[in-house]
Amino acid sequence: MIVKDLSRAECLELVAASHTARLACSLDGQPYVVPITVAFDDSFLYSFSMPGQKVDWMRANPKVCVLIEDHRQRSEWRSVVVYGTFEELPDKIGFKRERDRAWEMLQQRANWWEPGGLKPVPGPMVSASTHLFYRIAIDRMTGRQAVDDQRG
Repeated sequence: MIVKDLSRAECLELVAASHTARLACSLDGQPYVVPITVAFDDSFLYSFSMPGQKVDWMRANPKVCVLIEDHRQRSEWRSVVVYGTFEELPDKIGFKRERDRAWEMLQQRANWWEPGGLKPVPGPMVSASTHLFYRIAIDRMTGRQAVDDQRG
């Protein structure tokens, strides 16, 4: 197996093609990682969530990172780590264009509301909860790729 760095163009290609990712946030020195649905546009990753721990933590500490992976075979994979800043897109005046863009990008994905819209709580509480859109402003990204060195 040979591991190499991905160029920025290769990182952007993987990010643009991805639908799911792992979001890492932290609070008081404790990391937290969860799966999310993502949509990429320009310099943002858009996502959706119900209120909960990740949203609370990102509001308190907006610095996050997102892992995007593509596993082709056991010995061939690509991964990109996106470092960025959480930006909530509230349902308020001044955020309509950004919320509409998040909706437009995400609704192109099948089951885009999963896993952010699913919570392990009784139905009435979920139906009463307010969903929210957010984006990650991309500060930088790094990527790596492994290829099978036995390929001809």
